[in-house]
Amino acid sequence: MHTQLLLVAAVAVIGVLHTIVPDHWAPIAVVARQQRWTRRQTAWTAAGAGLGHTISTLAIGAVAWLVGVAAAQRYGHYVNIASGIALIAFGLWIAVGALREAREPVSEIESEVTADAKKIAMRTSVILVLGSSPSVEALPTFFAAAKFGVFWELVLAAVFAATTIGTYVVTCVLSAAGLEKLRLTPLERYGEVISGGFVAIVGAIFLFL
Repeated sequence: MHTQLLLVAAVAVIGVLHTIVPDHWAPIAVVARQQRWTRRQTAWTAAGAGLGHTISTLAIGAVAWLVGVAAAQRYGHYVNIASGIALIAFGLWIAVGALREAREPVSEIESEVTADAKKIAMRTSVILVLGSSPSVEALPTFFAAAKFGVFWELVLAAVFAATTIGTYVVTCVLSAAGLEKLRLTPLERYGEVISGGFVAIVGAIFLFL
């Protein structure tokens, strides 16, 4: 029993520590601030990204059972590379789109409709991009728990999901709230361009480091 509880503690720590790395929560916080998402919208987006992160991790674990640990780790590495590239593309998409809007103002009605559609598109994109990146670091704990049966595997999966999603929500909501206090009035017109550039930079750091 002590070994099983130790594995549960280990996967919980991994879920928290892996998620507090800035490439997970910073893009959500920055976009939430720029798009003026509500706390609920930010929390749901963060929870969606955390759920996707959990599912992708468990999927890599399933692949490990089928094709072996080494192959699964390589597969997870390639998925992380793809996620980094997607994050760069996502940031550039935000920046370029915002730059066009800044240069070509639209009517107030068009602006409201566009803003609502953009918020939905942004939240969906963030969930898909950030949620697709697995936590390969968590796999050894699942492998070690295999000899203890399905029950403990399910316990580990539940704990990993709870800590990952919970950390995503807490860090994103608190970070977005902190960013809201910043007043960058001279830059507000091009704030979304800057935000997109920042997200792309985070993606580049995630990809190369």
